[in-house]
Amino acid sequence: MKRSLLLACICLLFAACQPVSDTFTCERTPDMPPGLKMDHYRGPTPACVPNGITLDVAGLQALQQQADKPVLIDVWAILLRQEAGFPSVWLPNEDHYSLPDAVWLPNVGYGQLEPQMEHYLQQNLQRLTGGDKGKPLVFFCVADCWMSWNTVQRVRSYGYQRVYWYKDGTNGWQEAGLPLTKAEPVPVRDD
Repeated sequence: MKRSLLLACICLLFAACQPVSDTFTCERTPDMPPGLKMDHYRGPTPACVPNGITLDVAGLQALQQQADKPVLIDVWAILLRQEAGFPSVWLPNEDHYSLPDAVWLPNVGYGQLEPQMEHYLQQNLQRLTGGDKGKPLVFFCVADCWMSWNTVQRVRSYGYQRVYWYKDGTNGWQEAGLPLTKAEPVPVRDD
């Protein structure tokens, strides 16, 4: 316990001293699909994401220390019940734990989104940023999950400018000795 607390303190001190770059430096490599990943979303992911900025724990902590606080968005997928005549409802099969203050927008990281999910993502981005496409947005899932990698590229295509990928997700956060909190998915509105 003392060791993980010490590690977390060192990471936080280091992060506070490091500037966070807003430079996109990722070139598409052979281990990346030509567009979005369309299937097999759990597996080793590339080192970076095209059109996004990849963060490690220290980088995320440094970003969180800046005046313009980022919006943390967890894209972990769960089952969505959709039945004619009933409202759409998320059906998590177990409790989900995420980074503190993160917003959970499930299922927005699939390679292809149904119109309802595309609207859900765009509507929530508008709400979370207040319409400011320069607001920093950090997308994550768990380690070795392509959903957040896909979401970063999708959100950049919507015109958002400061889009980050926290590659190690909840696993990396927890392994650094940092706390996770119970999360609830943002409801889907059937309009």
